[in-house]
Amino acid sequence: MPKNDNMLAILWMLNSGMKMTAKQISEKLEMNIRTVYRYIDALCASGVPIISDTGHNGGYRLLNHFIRSPLLFDMDEKKALLHAAAFAKEAGYPLSEALDSATSKLKMYSNQEQEKGLSRHLAGFEVINRSGYPSVQPVLAELEQAVANEFSVEMDYRTSHEEQPKNRVIDPYGMVNWNNKWYTVGFCHLRKEIRSFRAERIVQIKRTPMLFKRPEAFSAREFFMQNLLPNLVDKAGLISLRIEGRSEALDDLCLHWFLGHYLKERTANQAIFLLEEASMLIHVPYFLLPYAKSLQVIEPRSMKEKLVAVASELMEYYRLS
Repeated sequence: MPKNDNMLAILWMLNSGMKMTAKQISEKLEMNIRTVYRYIDALCASGVPIISDTGHNGGYRLLNHFIRSPLLFDMDEKKALLHAAAFAKEAGYPLSEALDSATSKLKMYSNQEQEKGLSRHLAGFEVINRSGYPSVQPVLAELEQAVANEFSVEMDYRTSHEEQPKNRVIDPYGMVNWNNKWYTVGFCHLRKEIRSFRAERIVQIKRTPMLFKRPEAFSAREFFMQNLLPNLVDKAGLISLRIEGRSEALDDLCLHWFLGHYLKERTANQAIFLLEEASMLIHVPYFLLPYAKSLQVIEPRSMKEKLVAVASELMEYYRLS
């Protein structure tokens, strides 16, 4: 057998959990005992934790934690990891170089037939997202380190309604990717509360010598979603938004990131949402405009009037421009 196959065979024999002598390995694989010693030395040099026990009951064995670790990925596991890597890269994953290196190793340690199969699966699987912000990756890499090592960062941050960035110090508790944008959630020293910050609005970032302790069991995802889509169960003052229209348009509307969260009832040609009137009048008209006449608001009257006002304002804007 080729050298690599013999080394892998030795590894699998030790992976069984049994202690084996060099003589037993040489007899099993029909090779010279000196070759066994040479292959074991090569495995140790590559990082495999082989233990050599001396004495009457001596022999070679693997560390227990290594035995419990998966040494190889099967074909489906490799395919799943490569597909997941495609999603991560399109999302602007901050450790892209490490990701490329990991996927290269997965392909490298595959035989020719497996490599061809992986190439076929990858060729037929693609992810398309909107182009991200090119300057955001270094920011994400710095945030990832800060979250993991719990050190505060100083940043120049520009909000949506301010031209000039403001200097802030935050304790980043976590990172969230939502709707093709990256956010960090953390304690803001300026506002003295937990807030979320969009990564592409961070003009400059640097670590500080200050350390923090993340609150136990804190979930950046839960905090972010609760602020984005607050739970309105048992809340007073909610009204029904009833919309009729084509089934395909209603299907799409019910999957909307905002309205889908407040869907109360759905029939073949109607959808009813339950939400606060103020929030509804601020956001929903702009969600409905792209559907044109494929959808129609039945109630409340205030939503109809708001839609008319928004459409009229838009029409006047283009008429005068």
